Amino acid sequence: MSSSNLTGFVLAVVSSAFIGSSFIIKKKGLQLASANGPRASVGGYGYLLQPLWWVGMITMIVGEIANFVAYIYAPAVLVTPLGALSIIVSAVLAHFLLKEKLQKMDVLGCLLCIVGSTVVVLHAPEEKSLTSVLEIWEFAIQPAFLSYTASVIAVTLFLVLYCAPRYGQTNIFVYIGICSIIGSLTVMSVKAIGIAIKLTIEGSNQAIYFQTWIFVMVLVTCVIVQLNFLNMALDNFNTAVVSPIYYALFTAFTILASAIMFKDYSGQSISSIVSELCGLITILSGTTLLHSTKEPDSPILTDLYTPLSPKMSWYIQGNGDPWKQKEEDAPPPFSLITVIRQDHFK
Repeated sequence: MSSSNLTGFVLAVVSSAFIGSSFIIKKKGLQLASANGPRASVGGYGYLLQPLWWVGMITMIVGEIANFVAYIYAPAVLVTPLGALSIIVSAVLAHFLLKEKLQKMDVLGCLLCIVGSTVVVLHAPEEKSLTSVLEIWEFAIQPAFLSYTASVIAVTLFLVLYCAPRYGQTNIFVYIGICSIIGSLTVMSVKAIGIAIKLTIEGSNQAIYFQTWIFVMVLVTCVIVQLNFLNMALDNFNTAVVSPIYYALFTAFTILASAIMFKDYSGQSISSIVSELCGLITILSGTTLLHSTKEPDSPILTDLYTPLSPKMSWYIQGNGDPWKQKEEDAPPPFSLITVIRQDHFK
């Protein structure tokens, strides 16, 4: 492994530790916020007033910065799969802090993620040497990558405008799908901006090129979309389910985008490509095991029928006529068959 790839590897591991922890901290903040107001999944923004949520956000930012720098030194096909380590951190912390059970199959899944990550690291391609953001722009405006970008935008609009309002709170793949697809463009922008910053620090100012600022705008837009829908996913579903599915989809789309844009596998031997794909499949198998032992949180009721207080007790008199009593009323003076239920009103 070259020194550049080694630096990227270390930074990616540090990043995974912080990001994995941030999932749990933010989840705790969302739980506290939902106790005092509307949940994030139904449009509530009370979590913005929760200090714990901001601690989780800062933790995620630190992890993302480390991840950002890792992409400068190593190719996406090396850095992105190492995100599996964040799943392990998230699953373990969820077990202790959120009381989400960590079973034997979860442990096996974690081990598979570690083995797969090791294989990917050992067979990852070397980072290409780029001397200007203009070179990255040439990669970005290739017909193949432009087609990929157009497809991402079309699918995202379909998920946001059609699927999210109808199935977002019951189907975990809607919110996470949006995060993952947009995330692939985020990574490409991160890599471009990271290289631009590195070259600028070395004395070659990249801020003079308008292409650099286009990458910045794309990055900001994609990050805002990702954070919004990631909050919704975390608020609706079990953390140990969100993390592996998000990782699996995000990794797949990022590797696809990087292979199209930067041609990462160009010049690699067949055996190296096959080994890396096997490592990726091993990682995905591990995430599948982690997913298979978990159940999503109960969906939120959003229909027009909501329980009102106080509770009403329904009684059946001897003649068959019903008689209704409020919870705070005194018990009836006669013997009745009691059927207690929560009244619902439209």
